[in-house]
Amino acid sequence: MSNDGINISQPGNLISKRYLVISISLSVLTMAGVIWYTYTPGVLTHLAPKRLPGLGIALVVSFLRVWFTAAKFRVLSEGVISWLGSFRIVLTWDFTSAVTPSTIGGAPMATYAMTKEGLKLGEATAIILYSVLLDQIWFAIAIPILIISGIFFEVVPTEVGFVGEASMILLYLFFLSYASLLAYGVLVKPAAIKKVINWVFKLPFLNRYQGRISAEAEKFESYAHQLRKKPISFLLKAFFFSTMTWFCRIALPTIVVLSLLPAPEILSVLRSLAMNLAFLVVPTPGGSGGVEGLFVLFQGPLISRESFIGLALFLWRIISYYISIAIGMAATTWYINKQVVEIQNKEG
Repeated sequence: MSNDGINISQPGNLISKRYLVISISLSVLTMAGVIWYTYTPGVLTHLAPKRLPGLGIALVVSFLRVWFTAAKFRVLSEGVISWLGSFRIVLTWDFTSAVTPSTIGGAPMATYAMTKEGLKLGEATAIILYSVLLDQIWFAIAIPILIISGIFFEVVPTEVGFVGEASMILLYLFFLSYASLLAYGVLVKPAAIKKVINWVFKLPFLNRYQGRISAEAEKFESYAHQLRKKPISFLLKAFFFSTMTWFCRIALPTIVVLSLLPAPEILSVLRSLAMNLAFLVVPTPGGSGGVEGLFVLFQGPLISRESFIGLALFLWRIISYYISIAIGMAATTWYINKQVVEIQNKEG
């Protein structure tokens, strides 16, 4: 049990080894296929040494993304979560997001991690929802930018065809609708989310948790009301860090591509934004397989040498995915080991 009464004492249950294997396997197989079809002998001789420092910049940008996300959690928790704790939460969220289906994501594990960093479960849940809301507000701003930019740039590659363009439009509408509903629930009427939570836990296979969850839902509503009373500067500061996080995420593919060859910078950034939105609905664990395909689809046509497509994909996934898995696994293990020690101390 947590100190709030809900049974989240088994963080290892939030991570599936099967999903981890599937995620890595899909990523490796997709990258191997792309490299197989695009690689030509001697391609590395065409690398321009003066461009390669860009890969160092990509690593810095990847670190900044983590820092900005940690800073956002520091703001939302009003300093209750330490800097070290914020970094652990971000890395844990990254890891679990990378090895779970998009429908699950890293939010459950991040919520658990926050309770281990000193927050009540209701507070942690509200912060997670508020963080997601900030992302959705950003999407709501980004989508019109993509639509307007589509008039002047080929943001959605012609290779996707009519079905692909229609899918992107539906995706835009989905995010705008979701952002509106979430904003209403968190900022206008937190009681609506509480009612949904209580309704879900009336289901037969969940009703045994109803009493405890109902109490946590009350705490969530109370904390959500506290967030609503914060000054506009609080929202703007948190939104700034959320925006910078997404700027780093979007800039990364473009920086990697430009580290190898010249490419149309503005179009690459716009396509990176579009494909990052599409990443969110890829159903495989961590989006593996799908995100690699979307990278090839959106960024591939902008790479003048086809033989560099596989290399760009490989470098981008190493920086954005495999490093996150390696470091995030260490952070997640820290929480699991901490829980084991707490259990042993209680039993002792």
